Amino acid sequence: MFKERKVYMPMKRIPLDLFLEAKQHLFVQNSPTYSMRKSLLLSSLVLSALSVNAQNDTTAIDLKEVIIRENRIEIPFSKVSRNINVINRKDLETTPARSLQEVLSFTPGIDVRQRGISGVQGDIGIRGGSFEQTLMLINGIKLTDPQTGHHLMNVPIPLQAIQRVEVLKGPASRIYGQNAYSGAINVITNLPEKKSLSIQGFGGDFGMRGGSIVSSLPVGKYKQTLSISHDAADGHWYNSDFKVTNLFYEGGVELNEKNELKAMIGYSDRSFGANGFYTNSFPDQWESIQTLLSALSHTYSYQDFKLETRGYWRRTNDEFRLRRNEPEFFTNLHTSDVFALEANGSYKSKYGVSGLGLEVRQEKIESSNLGIRDREFLGVFAEHRIEFSEKVDFRAGIYSNYYNEYGWKHFPGAEIGYQMNENSRLYANYGASFRIPSFTELYYQDPSNESNPNLLPEEAQNFELGWKLSKRNIRFEAVYFIRHTNNLIDWNREPSDISPNPNKWTPRNISQVNFQGIEAAIQYSLNSGPKMARIKDVSLSYNYINANLDQAEGLESRYALNSLRHQVIGGIQMEFLKKLELNVKSRYIERMSLDPYFLLDARADYNRMKTVGFFAEVSNITNTDYVEAGFVQMPGRWFKAGFLVNLY
Repeated sequence: MFKERKVYMPMKRIPLDLFLEAKQHLFVQNSPTYSMRKSLLLSSLVLSALSVNAQNDTTAIDLKEVIIRENRIEIPFSKVSRNINVINRKDLETTPARSLQEVLSFTPGIDVRQRGISGVQGDIGIRGGSFEQTLMLINGIKLTDPQTGHHLMNVPIPLQAIQRVEVLKGPASRIYGQNAYSGAINVITNLPEKKSLSIQGFGGDFGMRGGSIVSSLPVGKYKQTLSISHDAADGHWYNSDFKVTNLFYEGGVELNEKNELKAMIGYSDRSFGANGFYTNSFPDQWESIQTLLSALSHTYSYQDFKLETRGYWRRTNDEFRLRRNEPEFFTNLHTSDVFALEANGSYKSKYGVSGLGLEVRQEKIESSNLGIRDREFLGVFAEHRIEFSEKVDFRAGIYSNYYNEYGWKHFPGAEIGYQMNENSRLYANYGASFRIPSFTELYYQDPSNESNPNLLPEEAQNFELGWKLSKRNIRFEAVYFIRHTNNLIDWNREPSDISPNPNKWTPRNISQVNFQGIEAAIQYSLNSGPKMARIKDVSLSYNYINANLDQAEGLESRYALNSLRHQVIGGIQMEFLKKLELNVKSRYIERMSLDPYFLLDARADYNRMKTVGFFAEVSNITNTDYVEAGFVQMPGRWFKAGFLVNLY
């Protein structure tokens, strides 16, 4: 399944920041708060112009009934004392997006920085965190890559096969372990009990073409799904062509009332021209990445006790060439493996719900640049949730991690919720988070980058205070958060009067960084207007982040202050003649070190829930000139259209 490669030794080495308004008298016009007011004004303008999401079809979901799928204690969404976004199946189908990365870019507080289109490669940051500080999961199984966080979104599942996505913002180490530093994204699939077949195909600008097949074929008690997708394009600028193929199979059987077995295997193959991905000095960069994930799990349930055990293996092959057609000039080859065993249990009693968990993981890499490396981890989880009354609930726990280089580290967390009434909830939480450096941060070297094997783990203390309201056709949530970070890892270098700067980028532990911010999001289901043309929903969100960096003066920073400062997301969903759906999404993005930009996207679906349907998308309608990551110039206005067939 994996490609055989020859190792080419390089012939030469080549260079490679609403609630602060209450204190407005403390700030001058040029402060971050002033900038925030400007974006709040923009939010008001967008709200008056926009109006997204509650269509009465089989894919609509009442969030009050959704159970958040954590690994031990499962809690209804309405009882969660954290800021969590749930992206349901309908959102996945109607958002103007072809990949999971593009869908996540419309989620409040999520910073998606793509290198190209259709999910070729994207870095995901949460609340000012870097791509290395976000944990990706599939049904609770971690997609940690020890080589680099750039491989975070190599998710081997076609978008059309995903049932929903749970985005947990803030520290998740107590729940998922050491890599869930600033948040976690859990992709959920399901095993339908009925036969079905869904086929899609599309084409568009830049020679884009692709399709997907998602099938469900239960046989007696055995349920199974098989899905495949393939996207390709000739590229929107020089050397930006790509091919992305995803294969995913999942099966499960209930052996009896107490025991259930599940297995899954996923494979992703992506090859792409990497012009501007890592350096602008070599436009002919090229990369090919193959990711394999396999897992087997067993669930035992009896009365109030539940135990899930599982094992999984993830392998990634990564080949990077500085000159696409000259592999002998400069080529890096990496093969990384992650082996893990987990056991997670919960028990309900009159005193509440208790959860216990254990994980053992080994990470290995064989690399032409990083060498041969391996490391082992042991993690222990313990938590308890109790409801003191119909209005107050409390949850606390701890995650303890053992790594031989650092010994034992302990990361506690606690949440408290107060149900003001049936529709309104106040909550607060605290959590400690933790991340061990990647192999790239520890060992990667070339003429432009210097390794640092003496890096210490990143650690942070996180606080969150929020209020959410869900009443009739309105859903609103407001959050204030703060993260105090110690030993943040950032790549920096000494400045120079010489251009280009000859000094090397080196990962170092920054002494202290403080992130604080506010988030506010509202969704209003209108369902108003004549039957021929109805506005279904309107949504609007605003996020503000301020960061204070404490490090040695004069150093240039690559990542630490490169996060979101202002983010405004608006949307409107309309319906025409009960057959045509129009979904329009807008985004205003202002990062701490990049020029702000505005994007407008739209998707139209005709007969989406019928046997045969059609769709069309226009991305970047405003033809904005912008860069999200690296030196990659993102495309201007572009169009794609396709068909879908649903057989049940």
